[in-house]
Amino acid sequence: MNSEQAYLGKHHLDIGTFTFYGNFMVAEVAEGVAFAFENATEMLSLAKQYYGNTTPFVYITNRVNSYSFNPTAHFKTTAMFSNLKGYAVVTYDVMNQDIAQMEQSFMNRPFGMFKSLDDAVAWAESLIVKD
Repeated sequence: MNSEQAYLGKHHLDIGTFTFYGNFMVAEVAEGVAFAFENATEMLSLAKQYYGNTTPFVYITNRVNSYSFNPTAHFKTTAMFSNLKGYAVVTYDVMNQDIAQMEQSFMNRPFGMFKSLDDAVAWAESLIVKD
């Protein structure tokens, strides 16, 4: 991954691995997890710890594993983070691209779909620069 962003930390939780950088985070949800707002509280707490309510950041989900997700959780998470500037999805197959397109309708922030993590990071950094 190409980025000038400061590395802040990496956390291995039951639901996946979450890596934090200066203005973006990369989520890799574990295989088979039913990812929901209710089991994401530890990850959300880490995001609050790193970004607070003022540091602009982008959430990047790197979908290297197969898992389920309730997209209505976006309503709760975007309400928690006024400093969330965008949401990026990195997919590696057509099925996940279709799911991401559906998921986009639940977002009220800029939304990007990518086929590589580097492209998603570049997009995230461009959103932060615009801010």
